[in-house]
Amino acid sequence: DCQVSGLGDTQFSFRLRQSGGQRNTHFGDDGEYNREAPLTLQRESAHYFGYVYFRQVKDSSMKRGYFQKSLVLVSRLPYVNLFQSLLQLIAPEYFDKLEPCLEAVCNEIDQWPPPVPGQTLNLPVMGIVIQVRIPSRVDKPGSSPLKQFNQEPYPVTLSFTNRCFQPVLIHIQMLWELMLLGEPIVVMAPSPTISSEMVLALTSCLTPLKYCCDYRPYFTIHDSEFKEYTTRTQAPPNVVVGVTNPFFIKTLQHWPHLLRLGELKMSGNALTQARLSALDSEVDRIYTSYKIFLHKDKTLIKRLLKGIQRKRPSEVQSALLRRHLLELTQSFIIPLEHYIASLMPLQRAITPWKNPPQIRPFRQEDFMKTLEHAGPQLTCVLKGDWLGLYRRFFKSPNFDGWYRQRHKEMTQKLEALHLEAICEANIVAWMKDKSEVEIVDLVLKLREKLIRARCHHLPVKEETLQRVGLYIETIIGSLPEDLQTVLHHH
Repeated sequence: DCQVSGLGDTQFSFRLRQSGGQRNTHFGDDGEYNREAPLTLQRESAHYFGYVYFRQVKDSSMKRGYFQKSLVLVSRLPYVNLFQSLLQLIAPEYFDKLEPCLEAVCNEIDQWPPPVPGQTLNLPVMGIVIQVRIPSRVDKPGSSPLKQFNQEPYPVTLSFTNRCFQPVLIHIQMLWELMLLGEPIVVMAPSPTISSEMVLALTSCLTPLKYCCDYRPYFTIHDSEFKEYTTRTQAPPNVVVGVTNPFFIKTLQHWPHLLRLGELKMSGNALTQARLSALDSEVDRIYTSYKIFLHKDKTLIKRLLKGIQRKRPSEVQSALLRRHLLELTQSFIIPLEHYIASLMPLQRAITPWKNPPQIRPFRQEDFMKTLEHAGPQLTCVLKGDWLGLYRRFFKSPNFDGWYRQRHKEMTQKLEALHLEAICEANIVAWMKDKSEVEIVDLVLKLREKLIRARCHHLPVKEETLQRVGLYIETIIGSLPEDLQTVLHHH
């Protein structure tokens, strides 16, 4: 969907909505993987990712005078680096040998173990072994993902590079805020590669906060959402779209923010000098009327620009920027975490024979009052209108997503504490003056709790669950035989 004058090989990614109908349950429980995996690497339930390797070369034997072919890998996992590295191995072979090569590769991939956060996987394919460590949520952010082993496997990391932020460093504060607030953004790029790299870098710049809006690393006029996104009758959706067709500048001109990027010419590891002088060129611009809430971090920008001048390796630049964004997001989120933790009922309010108490409601005004003595200013040097930023954030899908997730985790924690309270209680003493109806009711309730704890993988020790099971047996054993038979069969 762009003027591909360049010949050769191109790689990029896209993301598409799953159509309605059956949810695919082929993966069993995503819950377990998603609970352990970092938020940016969770498996998607309603979208697929497409990873593309495209080749275009002159070929006089073809009718059009060109050989043009793509190999596309589709997955629910956002493992951009792993799957793009895999395609670099497979696609060139496939273009030479076609189907038989793919069949062999598919057979090998079928044998791969499932991804488990915190584990290093060895993935054999085409005579080499790709080695990748699936990060876990408990990893220290920014820790190095791979230790080299003696036999030379093919190491791949799953973390993003922020190389593509180089030309827009002076806007980095604004881009972070726009992403935090879930604003609609059009990224206009010269190629699908740059488009998808930029969109993916943007969505991962909120780590450790989950970006809860939609995003399309590469979007074309043939996408089924084209009408939905270009309609003027309603406000633009909360989406970041990466496009290459200049036609979009016209059709999406009612969108509030447009980021225009130029060609990124890489020489070795550093950007070419020409790129340097073009740092704030006409091309790399952001068109928006948005006013940032926080002041820019001038010292950081100076350091990064100096890094480009001195040809500092892009990994080092990336790490600097990633650390800055991580600290910024953490400063923003810590006060929210503190406040929501205070809404949890006290442990002593959890008694075995009553339903667990409710989590108190999140009151925005109460939260705002806590900021005076426990706000982001404690951990962040940036000055500005933090309160205004929080107020806008409360209206965004990212707040909604964060709050639901936290609320769910806290509810599960409460259920787990309740089960533990039941285990500590003296059931026999409780049963002394109770009627059969009350006792049967307790058996049914405990059973239901046990099933929930297992199905939802509640954070409960296995021994606690076994004790509850024994309790149930004990209680049933104290009832008349006819009732015992009924309960054993249910």
